[in-house]
Amino acid sequence: MSRIKATFDTLRKNNRKALIPFITAGDPDQVTTILLMHELVNVGADIIELGVPFSDPMADGPIIQRSYERALKHNINLEKVLEIVAEFRKENTGTPVVLMGYANPIEAIGYQGFSVRAKECGVDGVLVVDYPPEECEEWLECVRLNSMDAIFLLSPTTPEKRIQHIAKRAKGFIYYVSLKGVTGSAHLNLSEVKNRLATLRSYFSIPIGVGFGIHDSVTAKSVSELADAVVVGSRLIKEIEKSSKEETIRNVSNFVKNLRIAIDS
Repeated sequence: MSRIKATFDTLRKNNRKALIPFITAGDPDQVTTILLMHELVNVGADIIELGVPFSDPMADGPIIQRSYERALKHNINLEKVLEIVAEFRKENTGTPVVLMGYANPIEAIGYQGFSVRAKECGVDGVLVVDYPPEECEEWLECVRLNSMDAIFLLSPTTPEKRIQHIAKRAKGFIYYVSLKGVTGSAHLNLSEVKNRLATLRSYFSIPIGVGFGIHDSVTAKSVSELADAVVVGSRLIKEIEKSSKEETIRNVSNFVKNLRIAIDS
């Protein structure tokens, strides 16, 4: 059983929802990223989503774009991201790690080379924003053969035909983008999210996480009442961005701790 499935099974038995924080690998630096991953688990993260820095992140808003720029200045590439996961795994063998990124770095290594290396380092799932689900069968086969989950995005405008296509291929969980636009957008409409999730559950048996637009404990709590998981990215990256290096771990810890308390309340 995969770590992702085992995590959701345990949460379901305990009537709890998953908290999935997103941080960018290498922001503010490689060592701090590893420390942050451990601290996120300490304060209640169930799954860690680790962003792979990329120079042209089309799905991400300015906050996450800036985090990628900071990481790239430290020469953080896909191989170094995998090194971060491997280092994290020396102490933590239970918390799932999902990589989120774009196709170009994977294409540079090759599907098979990346999949084998990622599995060796302890990656559990991979979400590639710009792999069209209708055109990535070879990629999906490499991921499957290396016992990782292919995570897919769905949005408010995803047509039914694509939903059906993804439903046959998705593993781990579905990442539902609650807003039209890029990461960091505002104006989360909970009524629309509720209606959309009801429709999606008729297609998917795996858990559904909701991200984009979750910026505080109140919205995290509200989304947790509708979804199986709450994904928080831009607001967490903003906390890193505004903190000094010495403050980063403490400030991120306090923020995520409050999210966990809200979701469990």
